Amino acid sequence: MMTQFRQTAVKLFTLLFLVLFIIGCTPTAKEEASNNQKIGVLLVNHGSRSSTWRQVLMDLEKNVQSRILSGGVVKGTKTAHMEYTEPSIATQLKAFDAEGFTDVIIVPVFLTVSPHTFDDIPTIIGQKVDPQSLEVLKIEKIERYTPRAKTYLTPNLDFTDILKRNVLRRVKEISKDTNNEGLVLIGYGDETYDKEWGQLFDQVATYVKDSTGIAEHAYGWCGHIVHYNSDSTTAAINRVLNKKERAVVVPVLVAHDETFQVKIIGDGIDKIAKSDEKVIYRPDAILPDPNVESWVVQICDEFAAKVKNQTLTER
Repeated sequence: MMTQFRQTAVKLFTLLFLVLFIIGCTPTAKEEASNNQKIGVLLVNHGSRSSTWRQVLMDLEKNVQSRILSGGVVKGTKTAHMEYTEPSIATQLKAFDAEGFTDVIIVPVFLTVSPHTFDDIPTIIGQKVDPQSLEVLKIEKIERYTPRAKTYLTPNLDFTDILKRNVLRRVKEISKDTNNEGLVLIGYGDETYDKEWGQLFDQVATYVKDSTGIAEHAYGWCGHIVHYNSDSTTAAINRVLNKKERAVVVPVLVAHDETFQVKIIGDGIDKIAKSDEKVIYRPDAILPDPNVESWVVQICDEFAAKVKNQTLTER
């Protein structure tokens, strides 16, 4: 009787062990979802008809790709242009779907706030339906596409501190006599956020002035707000020249586009009498900049970790 009891106990213990072993080996829903995840990163920029401009943004991806992939969480990166040319946002999201990606982190590479990041991109990827954006996309023939993959839109690149250091470096590279110079920042603004753009430029200019001894500054526009007119550049330079002997002109543009840096800003400078003596200008851009690259890597790492741990809500 005792032997039979022991045999039964052994069988029950063995069965219990097997059950516990199976339970232990069976992944939880969270673990199973994590195992099936394939996370990608899409860097989205405004787009341009200039191949020079587009190449700089493609180079940005190349420069950050290995660092983003090194953690093993993100499995692929791509770049998309919001308008004007391929690869578009829709094209790249379709590619992510075709490659079996389950989650895509979208990083807008834009200078500061604008309807593009708040309305246009979310509308393009199916996160929202903004009537005005829909009309613009229709007119500009920008394709909308809602991917099978979950999409997560990161905040804009925090260019404020990065831009301060970027502009300061570029000013120091071309400045000759800060006591007799004034700073002129030329950007491509948005009418909707004119106040925010002005505040950003004032902050950047104040930082540069405090770091160099330059005492005067002004800012103007080469596009959008002024509809691609050089007069705003000329007016900004003249405001500085009314108080200083020379103006140091810095294009606050993400990348180099011949239309803006050469044609529009250049034409605005040419309207200044004795511009070769009174204006110091180099048609460069914010990119390339290692600080921008580091920011892209940082925000990709942060979002990828949250997506992997399923602590980030789909937007």
